[in-house]
This record gives sequence, C-alpha cells and structure tokens, in this order.
Amino acid sequence: MGVYLLQQIKFSRILSLGEQIEQTTFQSNKEELIINISYTAHWLRDQLAEVFKEYGLQEQHYNVLRIVGGKHPEPASPGQIKKVMLDKKRDLTRLVDKLVKLGYLSRDTCPSNRRKVDIRLTSDGREIIEKSKKILDHKIDQLVPLESEESQLLNKLLDKLRSSSSK
Repeated sequence: MGVYLLQQIKFSRILSLGEQIEQTTFQSNKEELIINISYTAHWLRDQLAEVFKEYGLQEQHYNVLRIVGGKHPEPASPGQIKKVMLDKKRDLTRLVDKLVKLGYLSRDTCPSNRRKVDIRLTSDGREIIEKSKKILDHKIDQLVPLESEESQLLNKLLDKLRSSSSK
C-alpha cells in the first residue's frame, strides 16, 4: 500500500535531501528519514522566523501566545503552558517575561491561591496573534505544497513515529 501511495503523490523536480546536504549515501532509509525530518524542521523554523521577527518575536514566543490564547478568556498557569510547549527545553520564565514586557501577556497572582500564577492574553496580545496569523497562514500556504490528503498522510506517519518512541 505504501508504494501505491508514493506513486499517487505528484512530484515536480525537487532536490532530494542527499542533493541538498551533499550526501549521496545513508546507512539506511530510516537514518535518511531522521536526518530529513531534522533538516526540514530547521528549514521550516528559519522560514517562519521571518514572520515572527516582524513582530519582535521568536517561534517560542508565538507558541506561548498561541497556548495562552487557546485558553482565553481563562488564565493559563506556567505548568499548563510548559506541558504543551513545542520546545519544552526553553526557559518559560524568560519567554513570559518578554511577552509581559511587550504588553502581550499579563502575569498576576491568583486571587484564590497565592501560590498560583495566572497568565492571560492582553488585548495587544490578541491583536498580535490575529495579525501574525494571517501572514503566517499565507507563508504556510507558500511553504507547504501538499494536497490535503498528502498533509493528512504525513501527519499520520509523524504521529505514528512519535507514538512508537513512547512505548
């Protein structure tokens, strides 16, 4: 079935990973896959950085805004944010500090539990998400020349890859 699906995908002349990184052989298809995923993730990060840079942000800042915005109007706690961050190794305190300084987030002590911190999206934060989302959606359309079915298949394969490592 996999070969049939590959035959259905429309390929124009594209540079293979090996051509792009000037490596002609790999130890296995799986090694090539891991290198390709890493290479592609970095390439996407660099392409999308242009959009975030326009707003004085990095990808990690946008991710925090997106997470807090998804909870709006309810507050998010640092633990909730950290749990679903794309890059869990980032210093959440510094990311939130910058977003508070820019006026995109507010950080307050929870009135009912003084040990808890409530992080909320400000009106400026909502505005920046709305503005950047339009540009980001356009950029994604340019960067991802996949049909809907191809995107769905790739998503399922990546989900399978991640779920196999959690066993």
